[in-house]
Amino acid sequence: MAAKKRILSGNRPTGRLHWGNYFGALKNWVGLQDEYDCYYFVADWHALTTGYEHTEGICESVKEVLKDWLAAGLDPKKSTIFIQSWVPEHAELHLLLSMLTPLGWLERVPSFKDMQAQLADRDLNMYGFLGYPLLQAADILIYKADFVPVGEDQLAHLEFARELVRRFAFITKHDVFSEPKPMLTEAPRIPGIDGRKMSKSFGNAIYMADSDEEIRKKMMAAITDPARKRRQDPGDPDVCNIFAYHKLYTDRAKVAEIASQCRSAGIGCVDCKKLCIQNAIEFWTPIRARRERWEGKDDELLAMARAGSERAREVARLVMEKVRKVMGVVYG
Repeated sequence: MAAKKRILSGNRPTGRLHWGNYFGALKNWVGLQDEYDCYYFVADWHALTTGYEHTEGICESVKEVLKDWLAAGLDPKKSTIFIQSWVPEHAELHLLLSMLTPLGWLERVPSFKDMQAQLADRDLNMYGFLGYPLLQAADILIYKADFVPVGEDQLAHLEFARELVRRFAFITKHDVFSEPKPMLTEAPRIPGIDGRKMSKSFGNAIYMADSDEEIRKKMMAAITDPARKRRQDPGDPDVCNIFAYHKLYTDRAKVAEIASQCRSAGIGCVDCKKLCIQNAIEFWTPIRARRERWEGKDDELLAMARAGSERAREVARLVMEKVRKVMGVVYG
């Protein structure tokens, strides 16, 4: 039987995951576990590239991310789940690749200037921030991942890794790495309750671990069609955040019915919200129950991640042996 193709992806530990994280990536990861050899890692070093001045929350955030992963259905028996800094070979490969990576390649990564603009209140004139695409490439290449699940906005980062594979082979005359391919995923845009992209930094997120009451409170506060002032006014579901949530939690036939009722003022925003809240709570209840099983079990949680990190290291060590050899830093 042919070996499964390998997939790699990860999350920065920025705390509890929200609906956008789940529907944008995590749900897809869960579905890939049976068909692929999946490696999923908590990218704690990446968190330092923009948050190096405030590291006090990283430990807790790593555990929150792991709980959300397991609650969503990632299975450590099917996938290799690990913590980036527990596989130090990532850092060694990052260092060695930095020796042959042109500075201009890093400066031209599109997200570099975008993130600088978004995080203008932080001093990001650091190599760690400039070099994060290189660390990201090392994360991928050290496992010889066949595919990386990405959205179109992340293709430039993956292309950076692919160019690096070709440059490494050209300079060293050895084909140690294989070029990872994108696995384009169609992720729905999940708006926050204020209509902007759901994001913890915007304060508009609904979290996977939110209680029924928190979900209810946030959804009742969500912005609907701003042009619909009165109950009898027809609405436009295409600009309504609640309608976007209905697409996640309500069956397709009912979604079509709601759209029609909204446009004809057959349903009011309050009733529409109540129905969506009911469906959302029904969706998250079993996931939240799985998450609660890990509460107070940090030692067990980290032991799971430790075991996954050891499995990841077994692969990473073999690749690094080849890299050291072709780069001439093996002595006897």
